[in-house]
Amino acid sequence: MSKSKLELKLITTPDLNAVLELDMACFGGFWTLEAYQRELDSPNSVLLGLFAPFSPLELLAMGCYWSILEEAHITILAVQPQYQGQGLGQAMLYSLLKTAHDRGLERATLEVRVSNQAAISLYQKFGFKTAGRRRRYYKDNDEDALILWLGDMQYPEFQNTLENLRAKISDRLSQFSWYLVNSH
Repeated sequence: MSKSKLELKLITTPDLNAVLELDMACFGGFWTLEAYQRELDSPNSVLLGLFAPFSPLELLAMGCYWSILEEAHITILAVQPQYQGQGLGQAMLYSLLKTAHDRGLERATLEVRVSNQAAISLYQKFGFKTAGRRRRYYKDNDEDALILWLGDMQYPEFQNTLENLRAKISDRLSQFSWYLVNSH
């Protein structure tokens, strides 16, 4: 069985229609076109996509973080619903953390719905710990958010952690006939 290429790229303006479709599929319209354009224009924002050039849905996953001082604040991590469970979320989170690490950031943080067990489990796999809770954070249903935190990203051990994760993610992706290439 042949493997399909997944390309990790920085998202650019021509990709925004696909970004909006993915946002709608995962979040029901979390951010607007203007909001995503602001992310692209901001020097403190990194918006990455996993593209499958020969797939009917070209943009399979995306992630975004803001650099705030020495922290990567992860704002979005989304995987097309029909491709969830294939390792793409892991590949996206790995790519965000690797990019943040390469930029010298020391820690990462994010908010996640308390009911989103799949996401919480993913973040815990990467070493995120619960740092607190934001009451009624999500306006659509007043759901609480957990604040998750990952430190020590500039310690040598973190580089080892990233390498180990990369190998595991590669194995996971290959089970679904994907292989990841960096093109940014």
